[in-house]
Amino acid sequence: MYRAVTNVFPTVGNAYKASKVDIGVSLTSVYNKLNGLEPGVMEALIEETSLEFNRMIESLNGEQVKPWLPGYPITIVDGNCIEATHRRLKVLRQSDGAPLPGKTLVFYSPESELITDLVPCEDGHAQERSLLAQVREKVKPNYLYVMDRNFCVLSHLKGIAEQGGYFACRVHQRFSYEILSEPEWQGETETGDLYEQWVMLKGEDDNPIKCRLISLHLYKPTRNGATKLLLITNLPETAANAEFIAYLYQKRWSIETMFQHIESYLHSEINTLGYPRAALFGFSIAIIAYNVLSVIKSALKSVYGVEKIENEVSGYYIAGEIGRTHEGMNIAVPKEDWKIFQRMSEHEFIKTLKELAANIELKKYKKQKRTPKKPGVKPVRRISHKHVSTARLLQLAKSSP
Repeated sequence: MYRAVTNVFPTVGNAYKASKVDIGVSLTSVYNKLNGLEPGVMEALIEETSLEFNRMIESLNGEQVKPWLPGYPITIVDGNCIEATHRRLKVLRQSDGAPLPGKTLVFYSPESELITDLVPCEDGHAQERSLLAQVREKVKPNYLYVMDRNFCVLSHLKGIAEQGGYFACRVHQRFSYEILSEPEWQGETETGDLYEQWVMLKGEDDNPIKCRLISLHLYKPTRNGATKLLLITNLPETAANAEFIAYLYQKRWSIETMFQHIESYLHSEINTLGYPRAALFGFSIAIIAYNVLSVIKSALKSVYGVEKIENEVSGYYIAGEIGRTHEGMNIAVPKEDWKIFQRMSEHEFIKTLKELAANIELKKYKKQKRTPKKPGVKPVRRISHKHVSTARLLQLAKSSP
């Protein structure tokens, strides 16, 4: 699966053929195993490996990367629906709709750029709210969870607070609370005026939670026509002011960027894997591969500086290098020689990573700076012409005055 998600091979079947002798079982047995993997296996893979990756990143970066909010590690939680698969399964062949093999809720640390946890779901049509109980099981004390309005459920927010966690969540229209104070102006941002007031969250139990309601009155409406954005948090005022809470929510979009990177850098959603558990496992391995890329980037930051790597180095080109050279390295370097890394202590491994990073030719992985896009011209659709010849259009354009 690792060879498939890193684009060494286009499919799991191709990767199997290259390793058939080592695996020693039939391709049918491999697929049967993939189709039977329990979701708990995927959760444990992400959770356990991310802990080790995080230790490496902390050792590599040292003081170069400052925490966003000291004392409150930040985790962004959001959902991701795995793309539709081919209709290879018998039950899908007569289906008109696109078959969705699963859904995940992902825990992302923007400070370390690591995906730290996962809630996998085999039902591709499941609502995010149906998985909130599993999210609360993973809440850690003093962690701040930044979430969109789909996660703004009273029982969910209270559950986070009762477990010693904190939340900064966008409020949806139907969410109810008791107002305790009038809004007070907190200043201006680039997008609008900030106000803050105290509210109380009540439920069926006797444990109400006093929270801060932060409202951003936008200078320019959103694409949906909203003129005001509401955020609710149980963070104390001494930890973060209203402006910083609004900034944190704005940074929530970093998880969307991460999803785009996983999709463009890696083959994270293998559309030939129709069975939900196989598709979810493929996505989980892609997450681990993405985390490995984050460790590689941290090693580069430790040598060349954070700003240079973030602004100039492309993860896409690094992932491409892995896909191109993986099999050649396996042929050129005997299997036994790779075990030297397994025998290293963590300190020796970090030192080796830095030495390797110092020898990398950075210009091979330099980002391409793009000029601003020019406004496009809407094409004229001709229903009578279902197909066009690109060569003929180019020739016509060349001959035109």
